[in-house]
Amino acid sequence: MSGRLLRLACTTAVAAQAVLAPVPAAAAPDPQRSVAGLLTDLQQLYRRTEQATETYNATTEQLKRQRAEVARLDGELADARLVLRDSRTEAGRLARQQYQGSGGLGPYVRVLLAPDPQHALDEGHVLAELARERARTVARLTAAEQRKDALARAARKALDAQLGLAARQKRQRDDVRGKLADVERLLAGLTPAQLAAVARLEQQGVAAAQQRLTTAGALPADRAAATPAGDRAVRYAMDQVGKPYQWGAQGPDAYDCSGLTSQAWSHAGTPIPRTSQEQWNRLGRVPLNRLRPGDLVVYFPEATHVAMYVGGGKVVQAPRPGEKVTVSPVASYPVLGAVRPGTAGTVGTHRDGPVRLR
Repeated sequence: MSGRLLRLACTTAVAAQAVLAPVPAAAAPDPQRSVAGLLTDLQQLYRRTEQATETYNATTEQLKRQRAEVARLDGELADARLVLRDSRTEAGRLARQQYQGSGGLGPYVRVLLAPDPQHALDEGHVLAELARERARTVARLTAAEQRKDALARAARKALDAQLGLAARQKRQRDDVRGKLADVERLLAGLTPAQLAAVARLEQQGVAAAQQRLTTAGALPADRAAATPAGDRAVRYAMDQVGKPYQWGAQGPDAYDCSGLTSQAWSHAGTPIPRTSQEQWNRLGRVPLNRLRPGDLVVYFPEATHVAMYVGGGKVVQAPRPGEKVTVSPVASYPVLGAVRPGTAGTVGTHRDGPVRLR
């Protein structure tokens, strides 16, 4: 944790993720402002930024699924139009045949006047089959018309939903950018001495929280063996150490917190949800003291941050803007609980709710 804030102050362009316009430096903080107060402000800003990021990620996943649904419906609509065209062609052929045979005696009269009763009976069967074929053709035409109309309505509705999601995604993207700008302004107003003091206080808080977890027996006493898939996920995540955090990123050059965990497990052959909230809600939960490498530790009451347990009381994570993928203590942030990919549903929650670490 040491040096995080100093690195952030030296890399303002990184904090904006290359999408923010330059912002004026904030006024210097009140000299009487406590270091603890500054740290609290920064932590709150980072937390709000990560909440906005995960909301943006969730909408991005919805938009991706909706685009696939629009493409599927468009394909089905194109097929339905071809079927309708063929049905109309067949109906037209039957109509022409009926029109061309309308002169002279009707087909049923010709049957009645036939000199050979057996021939008349045979011809009657033929006429009956023709009538049934015409009925089937009309039924196919009607069904094709109805399917085409239904698919056209569904396609329009799906496209409207896609456009709505795209607009929501843009608003959420702007929200993330605004919150990153707030972080940048606060950092720009801190002196080097304040930055160093805030970094020290943050490191002390994490060390104390980690000690409390260890003393309380909340972490595994021994390093449990990872499953083959868990081992692959950990190795993938560890290979990303040193790559930058970038909100909304899923690699290979940069990651946000859930982008790292979802990609690691995808490469291990076990796809999991994209966002930290969905990982918390849809994966089976495990007690902290039964963690094994590859399990995911979820943070904050809203489940807005996630990291991967690697053993020894450590996690690998993409921490926040301005930082890089790193190995940290489990207690880097307030722990909500842990989940295990490869299991579904909730198999238990932390007895007392979120673990308040600092």
